[in-house]
Amino acid sequence: MNAFGLIQFALGQPIPLQLEDVSGVALVGGLVLLLAIITVWQMVEIVDAYNKGALTVFGEYRKLLEPGLNIVPPFVSRVYTFDMRTQTLDVPTQEAITRDNSPVTADAVVYIRVMDAKRAFLEVDNYKHAVSNLAQTTLRAVLGDMELDDTLSKRERINERIRTELDEPTDEWGIRVESVEVREVTPSRDVKGAMEQQTSAERKRRAMILEAQGKRRSEVEKAEGDKQSNIIRAQGEKQSQILEAQGDSISTVLRARSAESMGERAVIDKGMDTLVDIGQNDSTTFVLPQELTSMVGRYGKHLSGSDVEADGTELESLEFDEETRELIGLDDISEILGEIDQQAEMDVEAMEQQAQAIKEGKDSVDGPNAEPETAGAESDTDD
Repeated sequence: MNAFGLIQFALGQPIPLQLEDVSGVALVGGLVLLLAIITVWQMVEIVDAYNKGALTVFGEYRKLLEPGLNIVPPFVSRVYTFDMRTQTLDVPTQEAITRDNSPVTADAVVYIRVMDAKRAFLEVDNYKHAVSNLAQTTLRAVLGDMELDDTLSKRERINERIRTELDEPTDEWGIRVESVEVREVTPSRDVKGAMEQQTSAERKRRAMILEAQGKRRSEVEKAEGDKQSNIIRAQGEKQSQILEAQGDSISTVLRARSAESMGERAVIDKGMDTLVDIGQNDSTTFVLPQELTSMVGRYGKHLSGSDVEADGTELESLEFDEETRELIGLDDISEILGEIDQQAEMDVEAMEQQAQAIKEGKDSVDGPNAEPETAGAESDTDD
């Protein structure tokens, strides 16, 4: 459409359509469609699940956009997103002078989290940069307030102090400092060399002390072992002497008992031989040795099965083993007493025959009949 056609269109006159006019209408329609698409695109704002968006219209803060699909005014709106997850900030290496004038270098890591996106947007410009700078200055201040040994050994105390110092200003920004970790504290080269020498000297001193203690303990253990050995050896010698003395004592007692038993048996054997000689004669006299009578009295229970009493008190008999019975000849005594009883029975029969002969009036002057009277006289004489 040319200028003449536009004048006609303005005056309300019919305008004949031409090919050029059709091309122009299509172009305008395309522009309108493109403008509509751009407008819709500008009106839709998508916020991720871990973010929140601060909406401004004509530069004025309006609200926070929640995660998901949001409709905003097109062409005049701006959205600033904030990550609501825990974020890590590296604190660059910082140089500091400790309280005892020792230079050290240290670096750290700070873990932060946005708690209020509105305050983080309105109260501070680039909260990450602000927190990082604040952590650097706080790290230097904390190291300068401590001695060198404390900076190397009390790492937890440094972390806690830095976190406490960062809490107050970051709360105003809507940021929370979750934790602070000092990664490394390094003294200067000269200080490190001096520390290495000190550590080496300390280790040598400890080694010498441990060696001396080991030698002393070894000597003590050795002396204790010698003492125990001497005690055990002395106890062994003492026990050996006691056992040897006991053995000699027992041997002496056994020899004495054997000699005593042999003497008693010799006396008994002699008496038994005498009794045998007497029993072979025609005499009715019986002679018992004193040793035999005393033994019969002491061991009557063993020989006859009866108890012996003295003053109304029963005397307990002693049991003999086979060796003792054989040694003192108790079994032989039983046999001898049996022979004596048999001989006595024979003498009683002879006396009965003599009495019968006297009753019948036979001559009592005969040799065989005169033996009882003679024996009786001898018995009276012996008594």
